[in-house]
Amino acid sequence: MAAREQLEPKPDAGKQQTPTSRFNPSTSPPSTARGWDSCLSITEWSDWVDPRTLIPTAVLTTSILLVIRINRRLRRFPDAVSISPPYFRGRSIFGQVTSVGDGDNFRFFHTPGGRLAGWGWLPWKKVPTSKKDLKDNTIHIRLAGIDAPELPHFGRPEQPFAREAHEWLTNYLMNRRIRAYIHRQDQYQRAVGSVYLRRAFDFPIPFRKRDVSYEMLRRGLATVYEAKSGAEFGGEERERKYRKAEWWAKLRGAGLWRDYKKKGKDWESPREYKTRMGLGDLQEKK
Repeated sequence: MAAREQLEPKPDAGKQQTPTSRFNPSTSPPSTARGWDSCLSITEWSDWVDPRTLIPTAVLTTSILLVIRINRRLRRFPDAVSISPPYFRGRSIFGQVTSVGDGDNFRFFHTPGGRLAGWGWLPWKKVPTSKKDLKDNTIHIRLAGIDAPELPHFGRPEQPFAREAHEWLTNYLMNRRIRAYIHRQDQYQRAVGSVYLRRAFDFPIPFRKRDVSYEMLRRGLATVYEAKSGAEFGGEERERKYRKAEWWAKLRGAGLWRDYKKKGKDWESPREYKTRMGLGDLQEKK
């Protein structure tokens, strides 16, 4: 019996012995190539959500988005045509008035960000003063919701109170900083907008926000805009406010309403004057 046991080979005698492995024998040997599932393992994903990684990433992303937003906000528009549509009715533009052309329109130099962005005190952010530097570099604004008497143009006579309206607007706005809420662009490449300013010596409340169109209506230096189409007030509430201011000026006989009752049917509004002189808006003819 002992001899038979010596002659019978052991089952593993012909197989090469391998060292004991620390890997589970039921799994395949590890590979150096890692798949997508292994990359998203719980251990490795925790590295991404670790505060030491997450916080700097969030700060960097937020900073980049903030810089992009600020750059868009601080973009300077050289003229009315270059104003992007998102500014219509939603945003405002800030700048300094450089000239007043008529009783209801003027030009200003856009200074995005104002003094906080360095305009007025940084050497490279100065508002130009020469006509050469201001040419094709200012935004032409038409005051929304009003019509002022016309100055003489192209041989046409001026309308009564046109000079008074122009002088008042010049004294009120020239070289001052204003904020304009743009409603649209007109056919003359002007930006139609509601304009506001603050004055240090404004009685009885200094630095009170003033609506320029309303101030002109209140003083009888303009009428409510009455074109057949394209009238802009910036909302029904503002239109009601304008019409009420015009009604009070008419009742008091202020400004151009002085001779309204005396002249009766012969009294001519700025809109009627433009129509008689062929100066009506092109939109009315469409």
